[in-house]
Amino acid sequence: MRHLDETADRPAPIVSVRPVVLPAPGRGTDLHVRVTAPTTGDDLPVIVFSHGFGESLDGYAPLVDFWAAHGFVVVQPTHLDSRTLNLTPDDPRYPRIWRIRVEDLTHVLDRLDLLEAAVPGLTDRLDHTRIAVAGHSWGAQTASMLLGARVIGSDDAPGEDMSDPRVKAGVLLAVPGTGGADLTPFAAEHLPFMNPDFTRMTTPALIVAGDKDQSALTVRGPEWFADAYVLSPGAKSLLTLFGGEHSLGGIPGYAVTETTDESPERVALLRRLSSAFLRSALDPADTAWSTASAEAGAGTEPLGRVESK
Repeated sequence: MRHLDETADRPAPIVSVRPVVLPAPGRGTDLHVRVTAPTTGDDLPVIVFSHGFGESLDGYAPLVDFWAAHGFVVVQPTHLDSRTLNLTPDDPRYPRIWRIRVEDLTHVLDRLDLLEAAVPGLTDRLDHTRIAVAGHSWGAQTASMLLGARVIGSDDAPGEDMSDPRVKAGVLLAVPGTGGADLTPFAAEHLPFMNPDFTRMTTPALIVAGDKDQSALTVRGPEWFADAYVLSPGAKSLLTLFGGEHSLGGIPGYAVTETTDESPERVALLRRLSSAFLRSALDPADTAWSTASAEAGAGTEPLGRVESK
């Protein structure tokens, strides 16, 4: 077993460095990144995390801290839509933000050596063969592109393949579903990129959806957020969180105002299952996922349900 197992059930101290600045010619703004890692262990797998609209590298501590304490190195870029950058719709980059988001994740993968060197004591401790992507909301759509999802263009044909063979697994949290007639008029007019094709998303992934997540972007119900599971091929799992709304119990941060469904128990289940999924997806010899998923719906009042295909 790899050293990841040594910290899997015994949380390790973590260290976080921010911002690490990656030069990004042509982006207009250098890419600022946060790196969070356990202080112990070697051959550490990597999670590149894409934040939701308006967020930044400082968000999602309930997830990031847990993942790092359990043996992952988590890398969080700040995308151009972050409130910390104040990009306005009249900026010429604005229509391309969805694409630049994907490029941000790829740029992080290209410069893992620089990010590794920026954290004291992290050099030579990463396993560059075990890389996952994760994201929440718009960030989940961004992450899905590296797993093989595409954006359907105005010609109704799937767009450019932006998948990355370095990425071996993914966790998609509240990922938007299909576009077209499923979108509200506002979303159809202002968010034309929100028209995904999941039929080519072959990389293993865990999709997480709240059964009370009613989005203003779709005319459908909470099942919209399960489309990435239903419509994609290959090894996929779906975690449905009972009572979960868009914040899935509070993953954007501790006590943040945007959380409408605060539930420490729901967050605890999510981070435990997501960690177990990634452990097994990145190391087939690891049985964490089969054990954790079997226990997810146990008890008289389960917090969620796991399906796999």
